[in-house]
Amino acid sequence: MTNEIAWFPTGNIESYISLAYQIPVLTADEERELAIRLRDHDDKEAARRLVLSHLRFVIRIARGYLGYGLPLQDLIQEGSVGLMKAVQRFNPEMGVRLVSFAVHWIRAEIHEYILRNWRIVKVATTKAQRKLFFNLRSAKKRLGWFSHEEVQGVAEELGVKPETVLEMESRLSNQDLSFDGVDNDDEEAPSAPATYLPDMRMEPATALEQQDSLMYQRERLYQAMEGLDARSKTILQERWLSERKQTLHELAQQFGVSAERIRQIEKNAMKKLRAQLEN
Repeated sequence: MTNEIAWFPTGNIESYISLAYQIPVLTADEERELAIRLRDHDDKEAARRLVLSHLRFVIRIARGYLGYGLPLQDLIQEGSVGLMKAVQRFNPEMGVRLVSFAVHWIRAEIHEYILRNWRIVKVATTKAQRKLFFNLRSAKKRLGWFSHEEVQGVAEELGVKPETVLEMESRLSNQDLSFDGVDNDDEEAPSAPATYLPDMRMEPATALEQQDSLMYQRERLYQAMEGLDARSKTILQERWLSERKQTLHELAQQFGVSAERIRQIEKNAMKKLRAQLEN
């Protein structure tokens, strides 16, 4: 590794990109040799050279996600994490170049970062929603707006339900709104939720309903515990229902068994309770 690429500037993203593109691309033989050194000898210098020589590809992929409004340097950073993971898992005997193998890992890390930071409120949590998040934007560019037939087409193309397409389209169309709102003289600006959402915490009917629900749940819990043997019941009471909750080791001394045995009894008792409460 030459001195020119032994370090990177940290304060200027343009300097970082410029220097990354000065690093020579490895030939297939050089890449294979470095990958074997890393795999067989855990050669950190080989890993560093593999990573540095592929930073240009990370930058190229990261630039493709600028439309989400997140900083390029953060996208590059997350993509670089994916590249390092790919380098650690790369098998030189696979018969493919590292860049082809690493694309999945680079995109996966960038996707995770975007999903965490695109909005204050998460817009994609399930597998289907995550798939839609990164595909619906391109579909919207093609379609312009969604008719019933177009929704069906997108759902079939991406392997999700039409309802999921409509829900995600609605989420992508909305913006985060501050609960208390902001100072704004625009009369047409949307009202802050604090101006129209009622506070039900002190409403008598709500408080009574919550109290009744809590009492009902407590009664069901104690009824379910009656079906346990005395030792299991005592362990659950001491571990979860007493003001001073006992540790596994304290209960182990009390019953003359190991802490692991107490943990097993507790686990089995909890399993029986869940089964009773689900009926």
